[in-house]
Amino acid sequence: MHLLAGVIYPVRALQLINQTRRLWGYIVIPVLVNLVLGALLYLGLFVVLMQQLQARLDQSTLLSGVVLAILGVVMAIGLAIAIGFLLVRFGVVLGAPWYSQLSEELEHMILGDRPRPAKPRATEMVYDVWRALLFESKKLLLLLVGWLCTVPLLLIPGLGGGLFATLWFGMGGVLSCLDFFDGPQERRRFSFRQKLGTVRATMPASLSFGVVAFVLVSIPLVNLFAIPLCVVAGNLFVLEQMPGRLQEVEGAQRRRDPMGGRGTPP
Repeated sequence: MHLLAGVIYPVRALQLINQTRRLWGYIVIPVLVNLVLGALLYLGLFVVLMQQLQARLDQSTLLSGVVLAILGVVMAIGLAIAIGFLLVRFGVVLGAPWYSQLSEELEHMILGDRPRPAKPRATEMVYDVWRALLFESKKLLLLLVGWLCTVPLLLIPGLGGGLFATLWFGMGGVLSCLDFFDGPQERRRFSFRQKLGTVRATMPASLSFGVVAFVLVSIPLVNLFAIPLCVVAGNLFVLEQMPGRLQEVEGAQRRRDPMGGRGTPP
């Protein structure tokens, strides 16, 4: 797989979404949920912060009015960026019920007619929540380790800042891969190490995909639509690039639990 192989997946995902209307319901609903939540959060914080500014500035003079207007514009832009980044982290979580169904639908489209997984029992649902929390905590730990390893670069005159920014851009790409490759892997109970192994095994294509996804989901407002697009693209990537590994883990799971339980991978 060459470096630019991962770049085509967001484009292919857009074409697939446009041509397959039955996928739209899995995409439109989470986008609307995130849009409404983001708008309410933005307006609520903007009103509160503007009231605080007005209370602290004497508006009896023209200069104070100009200062208030400038601060209001800066705050509006900064708040939009901050909430945009917040929605990136929580947008996938809020849309998880729809994105999970979207991932299953894509798998049936690409890998053929396969038996649908049984509806999880209550204990399995609790375990799913625990795995999701554990997954997020491990990503945060990875981020912390990456920061601790790269922050000394800032002490290097000249190239240090550029190297630090480049490595953090790459870290953002890896985290994007972990986020958007997760659907078919989580259904098969891949461990965190196995998920990282998927990223490593498909490099450099996974790196180019991750960087493109990271850029798309970092743009405020655009990320509302980029998240489901990258979910589709990430599922396509894993299903096409790693079908053998998915079948291997699935077969091992069936051998351990022939009655159809969902178990954990080796």
